[in-house]
Amino acid sequence: MSAAAPLAPPLDVERLRADFPILRQKVNGRPLVYLDNGASSQRPLAVIDAERNYAETMHANVHRGVHTLSQRATDAFEAARERVRHFINARSVREVVFTKGTTESINLVAHSFLRPRVQPGDEVLISWLEHHANIVPWQMACEATGAVLKVTPIDRRGELDLDAFQSLLSDRTRLVAMTHVSNALGTVLPVRQIVALAHARGVPVLLDGAQAVPHFALDMQALDCDFYAFSGHKLYGPDGIGVLYGRERLLDAMPPWQGGGDMILSVSFSGTTYNQLPFKFEAGTPHMSGAVGLAAAIDYVDAVGLERIAAWERTLLEYATERLTAIEGLTIIGTARDKASLVSFVLDGVHPHDIGTILDQAGVAIRTGHHCAMPAIEFFGVPATARASFAFYNTRDEVDRLVAAVTAARDMFR
Repeated sequence: MSAAAPLAPPLDVERLRADFPILRQKVNGRPLVYLDNGASSQRPLAVIDAERNYAETMHANVHRGVHTLSQRATDAFEAARERVRHFINARSVREVVFTKGTTESINLVAHSFLRPRVQPGDEVLISWLEHHANIVPWQMACEATGAVLKVTPIDRRGELDLDAFQSLLSDRTRLVAMTHVSNALGTVLPVRQIVALAHARGVPVLLDGAQAVPHFALDMQALDCDFYAFSGHKLYGPDGIGVLYGRERLLDAMPPWQGGGDMILSVSFSGTTYNQLPFKFEAGTPHMSGAVGLAAAIDYVDAVGLERIAAWERTLLEYATERLTAIEGLTIIGTARDKASLVSFVLDGVHPHDIGTILDQAGVAIRTGHHCAMPAIEFFGVPATARASFAFYNTRDEVDRLVAAVTAARDMFR
């Protein structure tokens, strides 16, 4: 019998924090505690330097020029696409479309894949946990086509009712669109089961991976979904850059959803011949420095190790949950058994916006509001929550400062 593989060494969090210049500052005279990673994570020097190097040494438009800078930029841009392909284990770079972010990726599928394929009475199936970006595009598509939006319920823990999901699948279901991880509650959905159940009925699946990609490894071939969307700025990368993974045969059959440069092979007044994948869906000048920065972010995350990241974030989540639960009058909203590293909560007698303001005075940055997931928050009968979302560069000491600031907010309003 072979020896078991050695465990990966734990993270040296303090060393890693030194890679993030923004974390060194003070806010309102206090060292910054950044706990809004679910909205946007911070960038390491490796990403900042990659974007600066692009700007200083190779910036030019890609795919269009024969001069040296254009060739350098094109090589870097397409190398970034290959880096993404490898990171998510897609079969081909033809399945990797660069977009502005998760929202644009979902809208692309709604306009180019769904609308041409649905008729009045057809159905799109989502869940009660969705971000608005995975609700509104389907509502718009349904309004335009006469299709019907169906919603899978959740329970009081914030977990998806898988039996209800299965019963809602029907012969009229044309697409399942689900979040991988809830941005409002942290719930990790059983996406493999969702995909398997949908595919058993011949229904394609789109997954919103914006909150999943920073926390655990992705494998499109093993996951077997048809579309997967995520953003760079939640993966320690630049904003304004995102990815749509799509199964090649589906992308190939879809019409472009925007027209312009680089998505064409030839144009005449009598008609246009579209470019091959993935360029067919990348009209106009792309976010070239963003793609380079995204590749650098992926390199950085891979070097740290997603397994080690996940292990440390689980430790932070457990510690934060234990400490926050002990605060009198505090209720955690979303207690799923499988959660990503965020905690949403309410405090008796204190509006979440007031919590956020008081915490900011203590240098602690959290998110307050409905988190662009109003149905999920309203399900629990509250108008808003306070949300602390953790990254691998956060520490137990920062959790302690969060708890102290929340306790001070409670005492202030008593």
